[in-house]
Amino acid sequence: MHIVKEISEVRSLVKAYQMAGKTMAFVPTMGALHQGHLSLFRLAKDYADEVVVSIYVNPEQFGPNEDFGSYPRTLDRDLTFCEEEGVSIVFTPSDEIMYGADKKYLSIEIDGLNDHLDGGSRPGYFEGIVLVVNKLFNIVQPDYSVFGQKDYQQFLIINQMVEEFNHNLKLVMAPIERAEDGLALSSRNAYLSDQERERAPKMYELMKIAVREIKAGLLEPKLMLEQQQNELEALGFKNDYLCVYSMDKLTPVSQLKKGETYLIAGAVYLGKTRLIDNIIFEC
Repeated sequence: MHIVKEISEVRSLVKAYQMAGKTMAFVPTMGALHQGHLSLFRLAKDYADEVVVSIYVNPEQFGPNEDFGSYPRTLDRDLTFCEEEGVSIVFTPSDEIMYGADKKYLSIEIDGLNDHLDGGSRPGYFEGIVLVVNKLFNIVQPDYSVFGQKDYQQFLIINQMVEEFNHNLKLVMAPIERAEDGLALSSRNAYLSDQERERAPKMYELMKIAVREIKAGLLEPKLMLEQQQNELEALGFKNDYLCVYSMDKLTPVSQLKKGETYLIAGAVYLGKTRLIDNIIFEC
């Protein structure tokens, strides 16, 4: 496994693989790897001969009051995981490598897909993601790149970026990996206290109930989700959003059509930890 910090090293290694007729899959991460990330690596290996992983905590996607400074950094452990999973190249750049010493760069505005969900709650978040992923795609130039369904809004926005910037690659979406009790795996789960960790799966449990009752026509989506948010608040969660959205444009939906596919997505705070989750369902 090659562990590299310089852009030129990544390009040289990728070019050598490609000259040998190998296809490349890329998985961008911020480190603090868990089984969810490893499932992305395994799916990437199903699509391509070689897998490239980046480990980089991108400062441009954190707001001024968010957790950039405390975000878990476990590089040695992460590298062990990558080696065990058969990753070919791990790219671990510094901020200076990614953005230059003076941090001057063009910004990219996002229209439409950024209006709701995390885009509505975290100003500048997706602009920072699009900036770094666009740069990483240009550096690695993979045939495939794998992202998780848990960040479905991110997947759609990156897919739009791929189309608009004419990146010659295919995006692959991996299903959400969950703990045995249903909690979606996340690096930020490490922030949860033992008591919070016991309560954390409740959001997914209530989302599953909401999907079942909405599909059965028992309640209008808005009323159903208001009930679920009230229950979450009673359990000590602080609600950010919980709504049913269209799959393509991520606009809130109040009237569902039989046979159509929708996304129910939510974000909450439990203590200081922000949790997100979603379910894709057919009505």
